[in-house]
Amino acid sequence: MPSRFNKSASILVLALLTRALAAQDEKAPKPSWWSEWDLSGYVETELRLFPDAPSDPRQLEDANLSFAIEPEFYREWNDGDLSLTMEPFVRYDLGDEERTHVDLRQFMLRRIYDSWTFRFGVGRVFWGVTETQHLVDTINQIDMVENIDMEDRLGQPMFNANWLTAVGTFDFFLLPYFRERSFPGLGGRLRTLPQVDADAALYESGLKQWHPDGAIRWSHVLGDFDLALHYFRGTSRDPVFRPFLDPDGQLALQPIYNQMHQGGMEAQWTREGWLLKFEGYVRDGRAQHFQAFASGFEYTFYDLFGLGMDAGVLGEYHYHSMGSNAPNPFNNDVFAGTRLTFNDEQDTTLLAGGFFDHQNGTASARVEFERRIASAFTIAIEAQKIIETDPNDLFHAFRNDSYVQMALRWYY
Repeated sequence: MPSRFNKSASILVLALLTRALAAQDEKAPKPSWWSEWDLSGYVETELRLFPDAPSDPRQLEDANLSFAIEPEFYREWNDGDLSLTMEPFVRYDLGDEERTHVDLRQFMLRRIYDSWTFRFGVGRVFWGVTETQHLVDTINQIDMVENIDMEDRLGQPMFNANWLTAVGTFDFFLLPYFRERSFPGLGGRLRTLPQVDADAALYESGLKQWHPDGAIRWSHVLGDFDLALHYFRGTSRDPVFRPFLDPDGQLALQPIYNQMHQGGMEAQWTREGWLLKFEGYVRDGRAQHFQAFASGFEYTFYDLFGLGMDAGVLGEYHYHSMGSNAPNPFNNDVFAGTRLTFNDEQDTTLLAGGFFDHQNGTASARVEFERRIASAFTIAIEAQKIIETDPNDLFHAFRNDSYVQMALRWYY
Protein backbone atom coordinates (compact mmCIF):
# COMPACT_ATOMS: atom_id res chain seq x y z
CA MET A 1 0.00 0.00 0.00
CA PRO A 2 2.74 2.60 0.76
CA SER A 3 4.31 1.96 -2.66
CA ARG A 4 0.98 2.41 -4.43
CA PHE A 5 0.26 5.56 -2.41
CA ASN A 6 3.66 7.04 -3.22
CA LYS A 7 3.20 6.45 -6.94
CA SER A 8 -0.27 7.99 -6.91
CA ALA A 9 1.06 10.95 -4.97
CA SER A 10 3.89 11.40 -7.46
CA ILE A 11 1.43 11.52 -10.36
CA LEU A 12 -0.74 14.03 -8.51
CA VAL A 13 2.22 16.24 -7.61
CA LEU A 14 3.50 16.23 -11.19
CA ALA A 15 0.04 17.06 -12.51
CA LEU A 16 -0.38 19.95 -10.07
CA LEU A 17 3.13 21.20 -10.80
CA THR A 18 2.62 21.32 -14.56
CA ARG A 19 -0.77 22.98 -14.12
CA ALA A 20 0.79 25.56 -11.82
CA LEU A 21 3.47 26.24 -14.41
CA ALA A 22 0.81 26.56 -17.09
CA ALA A 23 -1.09 29.03 -14.93
CA GLN A 24 2.13 30.92 -14.28
CA ASP A 25 2.70 31.08 -18.04
CA GLU A 26 -0.65 32.83 -18.48
CA LYS A 27 -0.03 35.50 -15.84
CA ALA A 28 2.20 38.53 -15.77
CA PRO A 29 4.77 39.38 -14.74
CA LYS A 30 6.80 36.20 -15.37
CA PRO A 31 10.38 35.46 -14.33
CA SER A 32 12.83 36.04 -17.15
CA TRP A 33 14.07 32.42 -16.99
CA TRP A 34 10.55 31.15 -17.63
CA SER A 35 9.12 33.70 -20.03
CA GLU A 36 10.80 32.14 -23.07
CA TRP A 37 9.39 28.66 -22.44
CA ASP A 38 6.12 27.35 -23.90
CA LEU A 39 4.32 24.73 -21.83
CA SER A 40 1.54 22.45 -23.08
CA GLY A 41 0.41 18.89 -22.49
CA TYR A 42 -2.32 16.85 -20.85
CA VAL A 43 -3.35 14.90 -17.77
CA GLU A 44 -5.40 11.75 -18.36
CA THR A 45 -7.65 9.40 -16.42
CA GLU A 46 -8.29 6.10 -18.19
CA LEU A 47 -10.77 3.33 -17.37
CA ARG A 48 -10.84 -0.06 -19.12
CA LEU A 49 -13.74 -2.49 -18.73
CA PHE A 50 -13.43 -6.18 -19.66
CA PRO A 51 -16.76 -8.03 -20.01
CA ASP A 52 -15.17 -11.50 -20.17
CA ALA A 53 -13.13 -13.43 -17.63
CA PRO A 54 -9.39 -13.51 -18.41
CA SER A 55 -7.73 -16.48 -20.09
CA ASP A 56 -5.16 -16.57 -17.27
CA PRO A 57 -6.60 -16.40 -13.71
CA ARG A 58 -3.58 -14.34 -12.64
CA GLN A 59 -4.74 -11.45 -14.82
CA LEU A 60 -6.99 -8.67 -13.53
CA GLU A 61 -10.66 -9.44 -14.00
CA ASP A 62 -13.24 -6.86 -14.99
CA ALA A 63 -11.88 -3.30 -14.74
CA ASN A 64 -8.67 -1.33 -14.62
CA LEU A 65 -7.93 2.31 -13.81
CA SER A 66 -4.82 4.28 -14.71
CA PHE A 67 -3.55 7.86 -14.76
CA ALA A 68 -1.09 9.55 -17.11
CA ILE A 69 0.55 12.89 -17.66
CA GLU A 70 2.54 14.14 -20.63
CA PRO A 71 3.82 17.72 -20.42
CA GLU A 72 5.79 19.35 -23.23
CA PHE A 73 8.33 22.11 -22.63
CA TYR A 74 9.54 24.08 -25.65
CA ARG A 75 11.98 26.94 -26.05
CA GLU A 76 13.65 28.50 -29.07
CA TRP A 77 16.51 30.91 -29.72
CA ASN A 78 17.87 32.84 -32.73
CA ASP A 79 14.41 33.30 -34.28
CA GLY A 80 13.73 29.58 -34.16
CA ASP A 81 17.03 28.38 -35.66
CA LEU A 82 17.84 26.75 -32.32
CA SER A 83 15.20 25.03 -30.17
CA LEU A 84 14.79 22.50 -27.38
CA THR A 85 11.78 20.23 -26.84
CA MET A 86 11.28 18.16 -23.66
CA GLU A 87 8.39 15.71 -23.40
CA PRO A 88 8.34 13.27 -20.45
CA PHE A 89 5.55 10.72 -20.06
CA VAL A 90 4.36 9.04 -16.86
CA ARG A 91 1.61 6.45 -16.39
CA TYR A 92 0.48 4.87 -13.14
CA ASP A 93 -1.66 1.74 -13.55
CA LEU A 94 -3.59 0.22 -10.64
CA GLY A 95 -3.74 -3.28 -12.15
CA ASP A 96 -0.47 -3.85 -13.98
CA GLU A 97 2.89 -3.00 -12.43
CA GLU A 98 4.62 -3.14 -15.82
CA ARG A 99 2.20 -0.59 -17.25
CA THR A 100 3.28 1.82 -14.53
CA HIS A 101 6.22 3.38 -16.31
CA VAL A 102 8.12 6.56 -17.07
CA ASP A 103 9.45 7.40 -20.51
CA LEU A 104 11.24 10.35 -22.05
CA ARG A 105 9.32 10.69 -25.32
CA GLN A 106 11.42 13.68 -26.42
CA PHE A 107 14.47 15.59 -25.29
CA MET A 108 15.50 17.02 -28.63
CA LEU A 109 17.86 19.87 -29.46
CA ARG A 110 17.30 21.19 -33.00
CA ARG A 111 19.60 23.46 -35.02
CA ILE A 112 18.82 24.82 -38.49
CA TYR A 113 21.58 25.82 -40.95
CA ASP A 114 20.24 26.93 -44.33
CA SER A 115 18.96 23.73 -46.00
CA TRP A 116 20.17 21.50 -43.15
CA THR A 117 18.38 20.68 -39.89
CA PHE A 118 20.24 18.79 -37.15
CA ARG A 119 18.52 17.07 -34.24
CA PHE A 120 20.28 15.51 -31.29
CA GLY A 121 18.87 13.78 -28.19
CA VAL A 122 15.82 11.59 -27.68
CA GLY A 123 12.97 11.83 -30.14
CA ARG A 124 10.18 10.18 -32.08
CA VAL A 125 10.01 9.80 -35.86
CA PHE A 126 6.95 8.70 -37.80
CA TRP A 127 7.06 6.81 -41.11
CA GLY A 128 4.07 5.33 -42.91
CA VAL A 129 0.87 6.16 -44.76
CA THR A 130 -1.67 3.39 -44.09
CA GLU A 131 -4.39 3.71 -41.45
CA THR A 132 -4.23 0.46 -39.51
CA GLN A 133 -0.58 -0.62 -39.48
CA HIS A 134 2.68 1.25 -40.03
CA LEU A 135 5.00 -1.47 -41.27
CA VAL A 136 7.86 0.83 -42.21
CA ASP A 137 7.82 2.83 -38.96
CA THR A 138 11.19 1.43 -37.88
CA ILE A 139 13.10 4.06 -35.89
CA ASN A 140 11.13 4.01 -32.61
CA GLN A 141 10.26 0.99 -30.49
CA ILE A 142 6.61 0.05 -29.85
CA ASP A 143 5.23 0.77 -26.38
CA MET A 144 3.03 -2.32 -25.98
CA VAL A 145 1.96 -1.57 -22.42
CA GLU A 146 0.05 1.47 -23.64
CA ASN A 147 -2.05 -0.31 -26.27
CA ILE A 148 -1.90 -3.31 -28.59
CA ASP A 149 -2.70 -1.13 -31.63
CA MET A 150 1.07 -0.47 -31.97
CA GLU A 151 0.54 3.28 -32.33
CA ASP A 152 2.40 4.34 -29.18
CA ARG A 153 6.19 4.63 -29.46
CA LEU A 154 9.05 4.97 -26.99
CA GLY A 155 11.57 7.80 -27.27
CA GLN A 156 14.69 6.84 -29.23
CA PRO A 157 18.20 8.25 -28.64
CA MET A 158 19.35 9.58 -31.99
CA PHE A 159 21.31 11.99 -34.11
CA ASN A 160 19.34 13.10 -37.18
CA ALA A 161 20.51 15.25 -40.08
CA ASN A 162 17.82 16.47 -42.47
CA TRP A 163 18.85 17.89 -45.87
CA LEU A 164 16.26 19.70 -47.97
CA THR A 165 17.06 19.72 -51.72
CA ALA A 166 15.25 20.35 -54.99
CA VAL A 167 15.04 16.60 -55.63
CA GLY A 168 13.66 15.68 -52.23
CA THR A 169 14.44 15.54 -48.53
CA PHE A 170 17.21 13.28 -47.23
CA ASP A 171 17.22 12.11 -43.61
CA PHE A 172 20.27 10.48 -42.01
CA PHE A 173 19.93 8.70 -38.65
CA LEU A 174 22.53 7.45 -36.20
CA LEU A 175 20.93 5.48 -33.35
CA PRO A 176 23.50 4.76 -30.62
CA TYR A 177 21.26 2.90 -28.16
CA PHE A 178 18.45 0.36 -28.61
CA ARG A 179 15.19 0.45 -26.63
CA GLU A 180 13.63 -2.91 -25.81
CA ARG A 181 9.93 -3.36 -26.45
CA SER A 182 7.73 -2.98 -23.37
CA PHE A 183 5.27 -5.75 -22.46
CA PRO A 184 2.35 -6.03 -20.00
CA GLY A 185 3.03 -7.69 -16.67
CA LEU A 186 1.68 -10.91 -15.24
CA GLY A 187 -1.52 -9.30 -13.99
CA GLY A 188 -2.12 -7.17 -17.06
CA ARG A 189 -4.76 -7.79 -19.70
CA LEU A 190 -3.99 -7.55 -23.43
CA ARG A 191 -0.90 -9.70 -23.04
CA THR A 192 0.42 -12.86 -24.62
CA LEU A 193 -0.12 -16.35 -23.24
CA PRO A 194 2.33 -17.26 -21.84
CA GLN A 195 3.68 -13.93 -20.64
CA VAL A 196 6.74 -12.30 -22.24
CA ASP A 197 9.64 -12.06 -19.78
CA ALA A 198 11.32 -8.83 -20.91
CA ASP A 199 14.12 -9.29 -18.35
CA ALA A 200 15.32 -12.41 -20.20
CA ALA A 201 15.93 -10.67 -23.55
CA LEU A 202 18.71 -12.01 -25.78
CA TYR A 203 20.63 -10.24 -28.56
CA GLU A 204 22.34 -11.49 -31.68
CA SER A 205 24.94 -8.74 -31.33
CA GLY A 206 27.49 -8.98 -28.55
CA LEU A 207 27.06 -5.23 -28.03
CA LYS A 208 23.41 -5.83 -27.06
CA GLN A 209 21.60 -2.48 -26.62
CA TRP A 210 24.73 -0.55 -27.56
CA HIS A 211 24.93 -1.82 -31.14
CA PRO A 212 24.94 1.34 -33.32
CA ASP A 213 22.05 1.37 -35.80
CA GLY A 214 21.68 3.60 -38.82
CA ALA A 215 19.13 4.61 -41.44
CA ILE A 216 18.75 6.85 -44.47
CA ARG A 217 15.46 8.02 -45.97
CA TRP A 218 14.51 9.99 -49.07
CA SER A 219 11.07 11.60 -49.39
CA HIS A 220 9.58 13.82 -52.07
CA VAL A 221 6.30 15.15 -53.44
CA LEU A 222 5.79 14.62 -57.18
CA GLY A 223 2.48 16.11 -58.26
CA ASP A 224 -0.25 14.03 -56.64
CA PHE A 225 2.25 11.49 -55.28
CA ASP A 226 4.02 11.45 -51.92
CA LEU A 227 6.95 9.03 -52.12
CA ALA A 228 9.57 7.81 -49.67
CA LEU A 229 12.34 5.20 -49.74
CA HIS A 230 14.46 4.07 -46.81
CA TYR A 231 17.25 1.72 -45.80
CA PHE A 232 17.78 0.58 -42.22
CA ARG A 233 20.56 -1.54 -40.73
CA GLY A 234 20.72 -2.55 -37.09
CA THR A 235 18.78 -4.25 -34.32
CA SER A 236 15.28 -5.33 -35.30
CA ARG A 237 12.51 -3.60 -33.38
CA ASP A 238 10.41 -6.78 -33.84
CA PRO A 239 11.68 -9.51 -31.49
CA VAL A 240 11.17 -13.20 -32.10
CA PHE A 241 10.00 -15.27 -29.15
CA ARG A 242 11.23 -18.57 -27.72
CA PRO A 243 9.39 -20.54 -25.01
CA PHE A 244 11.47 -21.14 -21.87
CA LEU A 245 11.12 -21.68 -18.13
CA ASP A 246 11.62 -18.51 -16.11
CA PRO A 247 13.49 -18.49 -12.73
CA ASP A 248 10.23 -19.45 -10.98
CA GLY A 249 9.81 -22.50 -13.21
CA GLN A 250 6.89 -20.95 -15.12
CA LEU A 251 6.54 -21.19 -18.88
CA ALA A 252 7.27 -17.80 -20.47
CA LEU A 253 8.35 -16.26 -23.76
CA GLN A 254 11.91 -14.99 -24.21
CA PRO A 255 12.33 -12.05 -26.63
CA ILE A 256 15.30 -12.29 -29.00
CA TYR A 257 16.51 -9.22 -30.90
CA ASN A 258 18.33 -10.08 -34.12
CA GLN A 259 20.25 -7.91 -36.55
CA MET A 260 18.59 -6.98 -39.83
CA HIS A 261 18.84 -5.10 -43.12
CA GLN A 262 15.63 -3.48 -44.35
CA GLY A 263 14.69 -1.60 -47.48
CA GLY A 264 11.25 -0.02 -47.61
CA MET A 265 8.90 2.21 -49.57
CA GLU A 266 5.92 4.48 -48.89
CA ALA A 267 3.62 5.90 -51.56
CA GLN A 268 0.40 7.90 -51.40
CA TRP A 269 -1.66 9.28 -54.29
CA THR A 270 -4.09 12.11 -53.52
CA ARG A 271 -6.79 13.26 -55.93
CA GLU A 272 -10.00 15.03 -54.88
CA GLY A 273 -11.64 12.68 -52.36
CA TRP A 274 -9.31 9.75 -53.06
CA LEU A 275 -6.30 8.53 -51.13
CA LEU A 276 -4.44 5.46 -52.43
CA LYS A 277 -1.81 4.15 -50.03
CA PHE A 278 1.04 1.64 -50.02
CA GLU A 279 3.89 0.83 -47.69
CA GLY A 280 6.10 -2.22 -47.55
CA TYR A 281 9.56 -3.57 -46.93
CA VAL A 282 12.01 -6.33 -47.76
CA ARG A 283 14.00 -7.57 -44.76
CA ASP A 284 17.04 -9.83 -44.32
CA GLY A 285 18.32 -11.17 -41.05
CA ARG A 286 19.35 -14.31 -39.17
CA ALA A 287 19.07 -16.64 -42.19
CA GLN A 288 15.63 -15.19 -42.95
CA HIS A 289 14.44 -13.26 -45.97
CA PHE A 290 10.86 -12.01 -46.06
CA GLN A 291 8.58 -9.29 -47.35
CA ALA A 292 5.53 -7.48 -46.03
CA PHE A 293 3.22 -4.76 -47.29
CA ALA A 294 0.01 -2.92 -46.50
CA SER A 295 -2.04 -1.28 -49.22
CA GLY A 296 -5.44 0.33 -49.45
CA PHE A 297 -7.61 3.33 -50.14
CA GLU A 298 -9.73 5.97 -48.50
CA TYR A 299 -12.51 7.88 -50.24
CA THR A 300 -14.18 10.84 -48.51
CA PHE A 301 -17.72 12.08 -49.15
CA TYR A 302 -17.67 15.76 -48.20
CA ASP A 303 -20.68 17.51 -46.60
CA LEU A 304 -22.64 14.25 -46.48
CA PHE A 305 -26.37 14.84 -47.20
CA GLY A 306 -25.78 18.54 -46.60
CA LEU A 307 -25.24 17.90 -42.88
CA GLY A 308 -21.79 19.50 -42.78
CA MET A 309 -20.04 16.25 -41.88
CA ASP A 310 -17.53 14.22 -43.92
CA ALA A 311 -17.66 10.44 -44.26
CA GLY A 312 -14.69 8.39 -45.38
CA VAL A 313 -14.74 4.79 -46.60
CA LEU A 314 -11.56 2.81 -45.89
CA GLY A 315 -10.23 -0.49 -47.13
CA GLU A 316 -6.78 -2.06 -46.61
CA TYR A 317 -5.03 -5.38 -47.17
CA HIS A 318 -2.07 -6.61 -45.10
CA TYR A 319 0.36 -9.29 -46.22
CA HIS A 320 3.43 -10.92 -44.68
CA SER A 321 5.38 -13.66 -46.43
CA MET A 322 6.00 -15.49 -43.12
CA GLY A 323 2.29 -16.16 -42.68
CA SER A 324 1.40 -17.37 -39.19
CA ASN A 325 5.07 -17.01 -38.16
CA ALA A 326 5.01 -13.25 -38.80
CA PRO A 327 5.90 -10.94 -35.86
CA ASN A 328 2.43 -9.36 -35.94
CA PRO A 329 -1.10 -10.76 -36.48
CA PHE A 330 -1.75 -8.84 -39.72
CA ASN A 331 -0.21 -11.31 -42.15
CA ASN A 332 -3.13 -12.01 -44.49
CA ASP A 333 -5.84 -9.66 -43.31
CA VAL A 334 -8.43 -7.34 -44.79
CA PHE A 335 -9.63 -4.18 -43.04
CA ALA A 336 -12.84 -2.31 -43.88
CA GLY A 337 -14.13 0.71 -42.04
CA THR A 338 -15.47 4.24 -42.03
CA ARG A 339 -14.35 7.58 -40.63
CA LEU A 340 -16.85 10.29 -39.69
CA THR A 341 -15.65 13.87 -39.17
CA PHE A 342 -18.49 16.00 -37.82
CA ASN A 343 -16.75 19.36 -38.41
CA ASP A 344 -18.39 20.79 -35.28
CA GLU A 345 -17.05 23.04 -32.56
CA GLN A 346 -16.24 20.00 -30.41
CA ASP A 347 -14.04 18.36 -33.11
CA THR A 348 -16.09 15.16 -32.92
CA THR A 349 -14.67 12.18 -34.83
CA LEU A 350 -15.60 8.51 -35.14
CA LEU A 351 -13.56 5.68 -36.67
CA ALA A 352 -15.07 2.20 -36.89
CA GLY A 353 -14.01 -0.93 -38.72
CA GLY A 354 -12.99 -4.52 -38.56
CA PHE A 355 -10.24 -6.98 -39.50
CA PHE A 356 -10.80 -10.35 -41.12
CA ASP A 357 -8.15 -12.98 -41.83
CA HIS A 358 -9.58 -14.83 -44.82
CA GLN A 359 -7.09 -17.67 -44.33
CA ASN A 360 -7.95 -18.75 -40.78
CA GLY A 361 -11.17 -16.83 -40.06
CA THR A 362 -9.86 -14.62 -37.23
CA ALA A 363 -12.06 -11.52 -36.96
CA SER A 364 -12.18 -8.44 -34.75
CA ALA A 365 -13.96 -5.07 -34.69
CA ARG A 366 -12.83 -1.72 -33.32
CA VAL A 367 -14.46 1.68 -32.66
CA GLU A 368 -12.71 4.94 -31.70
CA PHE A 369 -14.69 8.06 -30.73
CA GLU A 370 -13.32 11.42 -29.63
CA ARG A 371 -15.01 14.70 -28.68
CA ARG A 372 -13.87 17.87 -26.97
CA ILE A 373 -15.73 18.98 -23.84
CA ALA A 374 -15.61 22.69 -23.10
CA SER A 375 -12.24 24.17 -24.10
CA ALA A 376 -9.75 22.13 -22.09
CA PHE A 377 -11.18 18.60 -21.88
CA THR A 378 -11.46 15.75 -24.37
CA ILE A 379 -13.23 12.44 -23.94
CA ALA A 380 -12.08 9.45 -25.95
CA ILE A 381 -13.93 6.13 -26.09
CA GLU A 382 -12.36 3.04 -27.60
CA ALA A 383 -13.90 -0.41 -27.92
CA GLN A 384 -12.49 -3.62 -29.33
CA LYS A 385 -14.39 -6.87 -29.85
CA ILE A 386 -12.57 -10.12 -30.57
CA ILE A 387 -15.17 -11.99 -32.60
CA GLU A 388 -13.34 -15.16 -33.62
CA THR A 389 -9.75 -16.42 -33.37
CA ASP A 390 -7.74 -19.31 -34.70
CA PRO A 391 -5.38 -21.06 -32.24
CA ASN A 392 -2.49 -20.41 -34.64
CA ASP A 393 -3.18 -16.66 -34.88
CA LEU A 394 -1.42 -14.18 -32.59
CA PHE A 395 -4.82 -12.66 -31.77
CA HIS A 396 -5.76 -15.94 -30.05
CA ALA A 397 -3.89 -14.72 -26.94
CA PHE A 398 -6.46 -11.88 -26.68
CA ARG A 399 -9.53 -14.05 -27.32
CA ASN A 400 -11.08 -13.08 -23.96
CA ASP A 401 -9.79 -9.51 -23.93
CA SER A 402 -12.56 -7.59 -25.64
CA TYR A 403 -12.79 -4.26 -23.84
CA VAL A 404 -14.27 -0.78 -23.64
CA GLN A 405 -11.92 2.06 -22.72
CA MET A 406 -12.88 5.58 -21.64
CA ALA A 407 -10.28 8.30 -21.25
CA LEU A 408 -10.74 11.86 -20.04
CA ARG A 409 -7.92 14.24 -20.95
CA TRP A 410 -7.35 17.71 -19.56
CA TYR A 411 -5.21 19.84 -21.89
CA TYR A 412 -3.31 22.89 -20.68
